[in-house]
Amino acid sequence: MLISRQERARICSDPALGAGNVLARLAAYDRPRDEVVLRVDGNWQAPDGSCPAQLTLGELGEVVETYAGWYTAQGVRPRDPVALHSYSSAEFAVNFLALTSLGAIPSFVNGNLPPDIAREYVRRQGAVGAFTDRAHHDVLAGPGSALSFCATAADIRPEHRASLPASYPYRHDPTDPVLISHSSGTTGMPKGVPHTHQTLMYAQLHRLRYSTGTDMERTLVGLPGAHNAMVATLLYCLLLRTDIKLLSSQRGTDVLDAIEEFRPTTVLAFAGTFGEMAAEDLTTRDLSSVQVWFNTGDAAHEAHIRALVRHGSHQTIGKDLRRTRVEGSVFVDGLGSSEAGYSVFHNRHTKDTSAYSRCVGRPISFAEAAVLAEDGTPLPPGEIGRLGLKSPTLTPGYWNDSVTWNRMRLGGYWLTGDLAHQDEDGNFYHLDRAPDAIRTSSGVVFSTRTEELLLRELPELADCTVVGVADDGVRADWDGDGVAEAYALLQLADEEGAEAVAEQGFIDAELTDRVNTALRAAGFPPVTRALRMRPDDVAKGATGKVLKRVMRDRFTASVASAVKGQP
Repeated sequence: MLISRQERARICSDPALGAGNVLARLAAYDRPRDEVVLRVDGNWQAPDGSCPAQLTLGELGEVVETYAGWYTAQGVRPRDPVALHSYSSAEFAVNFLALTSLGAIPSFVNGNLPPDIAREYVRRQGAVGAFTDRAHHDVLAGPGSALSFCATAADIRPEHRASLPASYPYRHDPTDPVLISHSSGTTGMPKGVPHTHQTLMYAQLHRLRYSTGTDMERTLVGLPGAHNAMVATLLYCLLLRTDIKLLSSQRGTDVLDAIEEFRPTTVLAFAGTFGEMAAEDLTTRDLSSVQVWFNTGDAAHEAHIRALVRHGSHQTIGKDLRRTRVEGSVFVDGLGSSEAGYSVFHNRHTKDTSAYSRCVGRPISFAEAAVLAEDGTPLPPGEIGRLGLKSPTLTPGYWNDSVTWNRMRLGGYWLTGDLAHQDEDGNFYHLDRAPDAIRTSSGVVFSTRTEELLLRELPELADCTVVGVADDGVRADWDGDGVAEAYALLQLADEEGAEAVAEQGFIDAELTDRVNTALRAAGFPPVTRALRMRPDDVAKGATGKVLKRVMRDRFTASVASAVKGQP
């Protein structure tokens, strides 16, 4: 049962509410303590030793107070960063609520980060201690660790609730940091991205004011637990009184299994997860409960969106103002980032949608966007430049790295790292990440835009990645002045056939011709070769994004070897 109009007005006018005290404010709103407010996937151990699948408001409050008491006993104080390194979304959620209730700052560390990078990242945060799952305990508690504690759920017991400080819960200022999440690390060491009591809550209150949220009555969260998008969704759903379930796995098949079991009305995930889902035979799945797919982070590919919106249903308002349920779900394609704090672009698709071509729509009403020239001046429609943002949800800067933060600002905007252009109607089109654009002798190959086209035009593809291979010492991306060879690395839907070809290790000339025929028809520069690859050959980062810098290095040798063997 979602909140009433009166409850919504009360929340939106609450001057004390922010991202760091949502749980405490729910008590002030007289929410029933026996109401289930959170469902999890059973991989987290509660202080009483059980592994619950759901928590009521009262149970969640007691768990949070128990964790807060334990942290207090370890000497954690307001504004202390504490690292959280786990695979479990439930552990990130519980520890976020507990640490912020003390005024401390949870620093999320994705469980998929390589151990050496995780250790160095935590060191750079200045964390006073860490909470991990069993799989990551030795990563942060090993020899040479400067952390004062490194705990797991087994260390937290009911009696620790008695150690709460007298001033509990902490009273936040709007500018107090409440979370440090990190960027995807696609260019190397992840950047620490803090958000405040105000920046992390701004978009959630905006949504409560201007959206009924009825399509989120049952919400399945397939976002990484270590991402601020998960926290923002959790806070919104707690306020909206949504039936929410957090998943710890972002694998497409696991999310599909959870949809059939939980029967959600809304599913949230990153583009990589939706791509994996779209590659499955969805006719064998029951997706009838889904009304909305919500993508955030990188914009999704048209082929993946079209595969999903054929399923489920949604309500539409006719000319007679009556609500009618129609076949096919809605895909809300969001373009955002850890730094932006919320997907500031939203483009709505149904099975009848035609506005693709990497269109991400217009920025949300409270944000401003521009396509910028190198000197920071806005470019006119049709011209390609750097995408810049202004938003009240934007992070105040990178944690312990103001140099990098200031280098990513231009003309008063924060640079997302993306290349884009605008049309005459004010719609924005995402082309590529600046480091992934490939300067070739035939022109600039925008890898993401090229992938979008190939997935749409070649139905035999399950997925593809376009990378550039340049000579040693040559930089051929958007900021470089050299040239490279562009390669389309293709995953075929017929995995058995692709496996046999991959084992032979050669380039399919016929497939290359098909790829370039599609590119030339669209006016895009051709690629040098098309190369089939296995799904396991795709390098992905901690959040599931394809690591094209790793792909470039990984395939330079194999591509060169394959080309050498051609007549």
